[in-house]
Amino acid sequence: MSTQDPAKAAPASAPAAQSLGARFELEFGGAPDGIWQAPGRVNLIGEHTDYNEGFVLPFAIDRTARVAIAARPDSTVRLLSTYGDQGVVTTTLGTLRPGTAKGWTKYPLGVMWALRERGITVPGLDLLLDSNVPLGAGLSSSHAIECAVVTALNDLTGAGLSAQDMVLATQRAENDFVGAPTGIMDQSASLRGSKGHAVFLDCRDQKASLVPFETEPAGLVLLVIDTKVSHSHADGGYASRRESCELGAEVLGVKALRDVEVADLEEASGLLDEVTFRRVRHVVTENDRVLQAVELLGGPGPSAIGPLLDASHASMRDDFEISCPELDLAVDTSRAHGAIGARMTGGGFGGAAIALTPVDAEQKVRAAVTQAFADAGFKAPDIFTVSPAAGALRIA
Repeated sequence: MSTQDPAKAAPASAPAAQSLGARFELEFGGAPDGIWQAPGRVNLIGEHTDYNEGFVLPFAIDRTARVAIAARPDSTVRLLSTYGDQGVVTTTLGTLRPGTAKGWTKYPLGVMWALRERGITVPGLDLLLDSNVPLGAGLSSSHAIECAVVTALNDLTGAGLSAQDMVLATQRAENDFVGAPTGIMDQSASLRGSKGHAVFLDCRDQKASLVPFETEPAGLVLLVIDTKVSHSHADGGYASRRESCELGAEVLGVKALRDVEVADLEEASGLLDEVTFRRVRHVVTENDRVLQAVELLGGPGPSAIGPLLDASHASMRDDFEISCPELDLAVDTSRAHGAIGARMTGGGFGGAAIALTPVDAEQKVRAAVTQAFADAGFKAPDIFTVSPAAGALRIA
């Protein structure tokens, strides 16, 4: 992955790489040592199961973060992005501390800090970031940045990190530097993704396998509906759900909610308070839905998983309580106008929904959702299709 020949990158990456390289030279006065990209992700099913040592089924999408990087002979770090009006941010390796970085720079700086904590000699560098992963939409824009940077630094330092090493390094950056208690799902999808496949990840042993997921042969498209309701993992909602899960596991006497079966829920209801029970029920039933989805994708294919998507959304809305009116409207309207299954995706409290839709119903669903948002007085959603794509790689 990290040593892939740039010549083997997708042809579509070449114009983007040339443009980013030219911008880098303009801003920093020299050519970059290379350009790397990493995709965002859509989680097909399996929400808030990762930190409960459960199962998830994300896939890398065909929207990416790209970084052009040149190593420096000193400890200076200069960072610039192509979006926003912030200029070059300058810092030094010796001043990297958790909680000190702000905005998008905390993601590349967090990766640099995490690698240094592993004993890897990270050079000073100049970095230019570009991304077309929607921000705050639950499509893992921040992890795409981290995965592009860790892939680049693995190459530039010759550290020889495995995909799993890079997953853990970016998780540490996210947990300890950024301050968001996320699991390993997003990084695993971005680093291990493969065209035409979802990544089935067991978050207990961290083993990953590829599961076929191709919508086109089934006459389907997967629509992403970005509600424009921004969310953040570094706020209280995500953390409080995680605390509820940990409390539930403690009361039930298990290492993690992964160890609770659907058949155990009736007994669990008598041991937990109502809110904690509903949180637990979501995780337990969601794990079961992931396993069912993997089985169906290996057999009848994507057309069979619609009811699982619907059930997942209902569970997140009612038991885990991480949906919002915009997400519910996107899901309900999609289903009413032809989608065979729909759910919110990502950590919740905003972001995006996905709708598995027959090709011949795509335009109808798009129009209906757009109109429904207008009628409700919501911001106009951004609606687009995604396909499973390759994971992080060097493109120039």
